[in-house]
Amino acid sequence: MSVTLPGTTIEVSAVTKGISRALFGGIFAAGGITLSQVSVMTGLEPYDVQNWVKRGFVFSPVGRVYSKDQFARICIINLLRESLMLPDIIKMLGSINGNLSDESDDLICDSELYHKYVDITADCNALKLGDGAIMPAVEAAAADYKEPQPGAKKRLVGVLSVMAYAHLAKTAKAKAMELLCGLNG
Repeated sequence: MSVTLPGTTIEVSAVTKGISRALFGGIFAAGGITLSQVSVMTGLEPYDVQNWVKRGFVFSPVGRVYSKDQFARICIINLLRESLMLPDIIKMLGSINGNLSDESDDLICDSELYHKYVDITADCNALKLGDGAIMPAVEAAAADYKEPQPGAKKRLVGVLSVMAYAHLAKTAKAKAMELLCGLNG
């Protein structure tokens, strides 16, 4: 049985620690990717991605090519949009990376934030185990983070917690819908 990497359509045998780093290494080995590749790998329509770029949620591609950080931000927004409203996602990303159109004020690059989130999902299936496993998994993912300024780690833990609880909410909603359909069947 295969599963998809969070926020993507990329199928993997299991979500394990480091898997997103390895996949990104392969995907971006030759440089960036095109909008059509972003669309295929996320399941998003090209106009959704272009809209996020126009609204300043994602940097403009350079030479029509998206970098790993741009792709990671697109994946993050995509994975959270079933549980959180887009303005809330942007507010959350702004809390860790300030002005979303200025990388110089980022406390963590988007690809590293995404990788840490994927590691949380892999950590003992923390998001399937429920609420009690989330914070230890978040703390473990943030353990090696080097603060560029005081308080940055606390913000990172907060953002990763929001992401994990949003994922748990999405999973719980899907299970509730499955059970609801069973009642009507």
